[in-house]
Amino acid sequence: MGVREIAEQLARVPMFSGCSARELSLIARAAKEVSHPAGTVIAREGEPGVGMFLILEGRAEVSIGGRRRRTLGPGDLFGEIALLDGGPRTATVTALTPMRLVGITEWVFRGLIREHPTIALKTLQAMAARLRAAAKGATF
Repeated sequence: MGVREIAEQLARVPMFSGCSARELSLIARAAKEVSHPAGTVIAREGEPGVGMFLILEGRAEVSIGGRRRRTLGPGDLFGEIALLDGGPRTATVTALTPMRLVGITEWVFRGLIREHPTIALKTLQAMAARLRAAAKGATF
């Protein structure tokens, strides 16, 4: 998948939807495509997170404390909290089917936002909106 296609996918993600075409292109260039077979634990709750992933193809299960919470599919994002704070994973994500993902590591993203602070601002605004929605009990 090329930079333009990745940028188009990122534009659909609430965290990046406020970014300009140029900013999305910069983020897309920093991203790397990865694949995982069914059954792979892509992120494990409590372990250090290295970044976030956007699902291009496939489905994954999210569990917290061993309890299934939801299923993710194409267009869904996970790992964004670790992307922003470098902390441990808040959930386990396991591939239910073969998966293609686009990943951005924390250290690459941090370098990107240092060089382009408008990306940081827009990302923070999107995360604040998600927190507000969560505080009101809304789904996002």
